[in-house]
Amino acid sequence: MTATLPVDAPAGRSDRAAPLRIGPYPVWPPVVLAPMAGITNRSFRGLCREFGAGLYVCEMVTTRALVARDRKTMEMVRFGQDEHPRSLQLYGVDPAVVGQAVRMVVEEDLADHVDLNFGCPVPKVTRRGGGSALPYKRRLFEAIVSAAVHEAAPAGVPVTVKMRIGIDDAHQTYLDAGRIAQDCGVAAVALHGRTAVQHYSGTADWSAIARLKEAVTEVPVLGNGDIFAASDALEMMARTGCDGVVVGRGCQGRPWLFAELAAAFDGRPAPTPPDLRAVTAVLRRHAELLCEEMGADRGIRDLRKHIAWYLKGFAVGSDVRRRLGMVSSLEQLDELIAELDLDQPFPEAAEGPRGRQGSPQSRVVLPYGWLDDPDELVVPDGDAELDTSGG
Repeated sequence: MTATLPVDAPAGRSDRAAPLRIGPYPVWPPVVLAPMAGITNRSFRGLCREFGAGLYVCEMVTTRALVARDRKTMEMVRFGQDEHPRSLQLYGVDPAVVGQAVRMVVEEDLADHVDLNFGCPVPKVTRRGGGSALPYKRRLFEAIVSAAVHEAAPAGVPVTVKMRIGIDDAHQTYLDAGRIAQDCGVAAVALHGRTAVQHYSGTADWSAIARLKEAVTEVPVLGNGDIFAASDALEMMARTGCDGVVVGRGCQGRPWLFAELAAAFDGRPAPTPPDLRAVTAVLRRHAELLCEEMGADRGIRDLRKHIAWYLKGFAVGSDVRRRLGMVSSLEQLDELIAELDLDQPFPEAAEGPRGRQGSPQSRVVLPYGWLDDPDELVVPDGDAELDTSGG
């Protein structure tokens, strides 16, 4: 399929939503693939694009590693020939370094769209003042977003921001951050309806997305959290008034979700859920793409983490499941697939939450004194930014 995004939605489009626009780029259906470390590489993005249009964001890369031309990072900033717009997520904590990275993206034509990560909740990031901890420092947040927009604007490269509700219920940052980002000139803001302390546990608070939409009126607001089916996306937009949705864990092992989303937003009947034969065909296609991108050995090893997601809910013997988890070649993958009952219909047990969930943290680990003054313009220590990308 061609990945060129249409200027207008297809004829017969559902009236549930207007076309989403990120800077100069129309996005229909109004669906964004969330950047996920170790998941949204070029192969997975290409596979998802085969099922439906949208905006597909690559894995997060750190600004320090990009500016230093770290080998792993430069390998990650790769896009397919038909990917357009090329969407890159950056993570940084220093306005000067973020500005340098965005300038590099623009001058070397590395991407068409830059998304800034302020939503990562993992302790190795928040304990140094990064990710979802950073918007609490309002002046630092503003300086970073302003630096990125300043460097990107002359080339017409839109900058967007992805964030969480806040650190915890007592330290919510999303409304201030949304207004600041809008005033800085971003093209859109996206909100994951959880706090950092929740990680991926519990239920996303879609009412926060609605409140952000009321507060941010000049640029699109995108909603993220607990979209595991096309009906979830339509419900989120109806309940919150958001302009588009961001899909993360819901498409793990289920890239055809983008076909279901396209049908739902176009007002067409939902595609028939795939039986195991069709699922394993997608799995095999995924394996081929990974091997083409990374080489046969590394590609098949990367596939292993996806296999359980693809087979969720299907009757697969424990022995075959174990061997699939250790598969080492395309030939062996074919042999193991042949042992399965491929006529199984798509199971109801495969619906609902997917990917990591876990439990909420007891607290978010932060730098000493981080909560003392939200208006303190302090740049975290140099080790606040990971040395390499994809974390």
